[in-house]
Amino acid sequence: MGKYLTVLGESFGEYEEKRSKFIASLCRAETEDEALQFIEKIRSKYWDARHNCFAYSVDGGKYSRFSDDGEPHGTAGKPILDVITGNEINDAVIVVTRYFGGVLLGTGGLVRAYSSAAKDALSKAQKAVMVSCTVFETVCDYTDHQRLKTLIENLDGRVISTDFTDKVCVKYVLKDEVKDAFLSDLNESFSARVTAETIENKLLPYEIS
Repeated sequence: MGKYLTVLGESFGEYEEKRSKFIASLCRAETEDEALQFIEKIRSKYWDARHNCFAYSVDGGKYSRFSDDGEPHGTAGKPILDVITGNEINDAVIVVTRYFGGVLLGTGGLVRAYSSAAKDALSKAQKAVMVSCTVFETVCDYTDHQRLKTLIENLDGRVISTDFTDKVCVKYVLKDEVKDAFLSDLNESFSARVTAETIENKLLPYEIS
């Protein structure tokens, strides 16, 4: 699977029109279950609101769904989803909560309001790229630990865990695009006496600087 854009953590946005308040809550969600759990969390938080409309795109964009939650058809859920997909974001859910201000907004007004709230939340979200990576594990002597760590960090790798016993066991992840270079550097730096065992391949988020 190739790279794709996603978000990290949660973010929030707001929009007001004719005394109606729209509160957008965004969260990273890799699966439908995670998306639905977040939707229920927001519904519980804003239990007194008239509408909690939502949209999500999960599993790398394979599954998407939206709901108008009582608003006129096509005025809430689809505009929220359009904000997600229009910005080529995947693995994200947005819930827009509406507190009715007593004045009807009309179809165009609703679309604008739900879209604007969703855009505000997305603009504040921390973005990341999902990248194909390999998780490795290396066992080395204490005297080799710092040099190994430096090799990993020099190629934008991440140390997941480090266990200190009679040896040092380091679990770490590297982007597949630098994997060959790392293995070559590892072999050269330690004259082949320190090796990297492949644990798994997976997509992981790398924050956009």
